Amino acid sequence: MGHWEIFLFFLIIAFIYSSVGFGGGSSYLAVLAMYSLPYQEIRLTALICNVIVVIGGVFIYIKNKQTDWKKILPLTIISVPMAYLGAVLKISQETFFLILGITLIIAALLLWIKTETKNGENPSEYTETSLFKNGFLGGGIGFLSGLVGIGGGIFLSPLLNLMKWDTSRKVAAASSVFILVNSVSGIFGQLSKLSADMDYFRILSLCFAVFIGGQIGSRMSLKWNPLVIKRMTAVLVLVAGINVLIKYW
Repeated sequence: MGHWEIFLFFLIIAFIYSSVGFGGGSSYLAVLAMYSLPYQEIRLTALICNVIVVIGGVFIYIKNKQTDWKKILPLTIISVPMAYLGAVLKISQETFFLILGITLIIAALLLWIKTETKNGENPSEYTETSLFKNGFLGGGIGFLSGLVGIGGGIFLSPLLNLMKWDTSRKVAAASSVFILVNSVSGIFGQLSKLSADMDYFRILSLCFAVFIGGQIGSRMSLKWNPLVIKRMTAVLVLVAGINVLIKYW
């Protein structure tokens, strides 16, 4: 596998993100985009790595009863088929990188903004669940997720916090479930049109890297400042997005 340093980058990203309960999908895309790898490989790799890292967080949220399924299901019921549709949609490499560059820049801005609500606030302050609003929101983000190769949590989480959807913990739980189901749906869409120029050894190696990093990070429970991590990541994602646009626009 060429570019062995990518393995190290992925391990570090998974280690840091898992230690604060994040997935890291946008950062995987940001790193892969800088190496001009085949775009179908970029999408599939980011989605699989997302699932490997986030599945542990979903298990913990369910175990701690932070998942409000009545509010989560309206977000995911439309997003899953839309993520699949986005993944199977045939687009050129130039179009993909153009959309990816714009997506990374928007994601960087959302990462920089502090949107978390405080846990323990009065439940009456949160908005009522709207099937139509949540379905539209989930479907739109789900389609973009499948198209680009992310789970969508990087867009969903800040938007739900801005909407005062629920406490930050329940928003994080909802986002983790959202990332998981959309990533899986996107993977199935990608598997329907595998490219012959994919480096499957590289994909497996990077999956192994995020598995190691994710397992270590989730068990160490380091006292990172989530806002600092987000803003450091925002800079990385912004630079990658601008670089992609300059290279392919």
